Amino acid sequence: MTYRYRVAIIFLAGFFIDCINIFMSAIALPDISRELHISESSVVWVANSYILGLTLIIPLSNWIASLAGARFTMMVSMVIFSIGALLSGLSTDFFSLTLFRFIQGVGGGLLIPVGQALTVGMFKQDERARISTLIMAVALIAPACSPAVGGALVDHFSWRWVFLGNIPFSLITAALALLWIRAEKTTAHRPDLAGLVLVSLTLTALLLGMSCYAAAVSNQIALALLLTGIVLALWYLRHYRRKADPILDLSVLLNPRMGFSVLIYHAIPGIFSGVNLLSIFFLQQVLGWSASETGLMMVLYAAGAFCAMMTGGRLYNRIGAAPLFLTGLLLHAAGIALLSLVGSAHGLPLLIIAYLLMGSGGGIGASTAQTTAMLDFTDERLARASTVWNLNRQMSFSIGAALFTLMVNLLQQQTTITSAYHYTFLIAAGLGLLPLLRLKQLIPQPESLCHQKKS
Repeated sequence: MTYRYRVAIIFLAGFFIDCINIFMSAIALPDISRELHISESSVVWVANSYILGLTLIIPLSNWIASLAGARFTMMVSMVIFSIGALLSGLSTDFFSLTLFRFIQGVGGGLLIPVGQALTVGMFKQDERARISTLIMAVALIAPACSPAVGGALVDHFSWRWVFLGNIPFSLITAALALLWIRAEKTTAHRPDLAGLVLVSLTLTALLLGMSCYAAAVSNQIALALLLTGIVLALWYLRHYRRKADPILDLSVLLNPRMGFSVLIYHAIPGIFSGVNLLSIFFLQQVLGWSASETGLMMVLYAAGAFCAMMTGGRLYNRIGAAPLFLTGLLLHAAGIALLSLVGSAHGLPLLIIAYLLMGSGGGIGASTAQTTAMLDFTDERLARASTVWNLNRQMSFSIGAALFTLMVNLLQQQTTITSAYHYTFLIAAGLGLLPLLRLKQLIPQPESLCHQKKS
């Protein structure tokens, strides 16, 4: 096995662990909510605290790797992740659980951007579709198996095993990093710590504001937190313009391919994370499904995504990104809209079709975004783009969950619980189509096509 594929295996293993951590833990949230006596809007912080750990460490990961070396950084990241998983599984109260999940996020956030930049940099631009296919295959396998396995663990043992079950995988990945990664160091500038604080505080304030509003703790406090988050975001933009080497190089978003792909991740995986979380609560608490039965829905999602991804991978170089993005957005939104018709009388057939459609749209959209996002970057700019890409990926999951939890809780104050879920699914389907307004920027203009033919 060549060195670049060994590096790719370690990165993909870390990515697999991260995906398992997101989808398997979501299945356990209803049980965690009941056992620890917390609301639906509060239990989302089991995921949000993990995202905040990622937010803090992802922008620092490449700098840490430049000091300690990629091998040591990737190995230690999985050790920290394992410690966080162990402590999360042993937690006896909500505060300690969210704290240890934060530690898990710090561990996961070290490996993924370092591994992705290292892996992608070893493949030429015309070969990156191949590695993107491998990345998306992992992104499908994890959601396919982890919810069903997680549901079985919850039903037959305890939600704690959802976290403890990650430990063997993360320790094996740590060992492979130690054995396979070369002991090399690179150079990097001192990180922008002020910018890091602003980015972390911005996300914390926005997520806390949405959670407080959803939990009806205090509208004044919630609005104050949301306003604080907006002010901090604007403060970071001001700081970014004045800083020669900002913690997040937002200039990579000016690249049309990168900018649109980032938007796609909020419209497809981001929205789906929130929709799937609501679907889990709806199926278990309203329709009375078990955790195992709920987890099997993701097998359908993965099946649809796998078929769509294989088709999209073959068509990417023939028809380009724009038609694939259009197809993915439409299929994904149609699947979410079907969830609004699910009830106790005719739930299963609609759920099967809905998850197959969401999977098909998600597979096309996410894999196309993964291939498209960093096509135009190399060397240091590739590392910067990788940091922004991975941070955006994690933030999209967290924002999607917080936004739609807030939405369904607000709607429950005006209508029945079933209608609240149905209306939220319809709104989510509409929001998922918004990137269509900017799709035109990816369509090659006639002048550029003529230039390509001449050259």
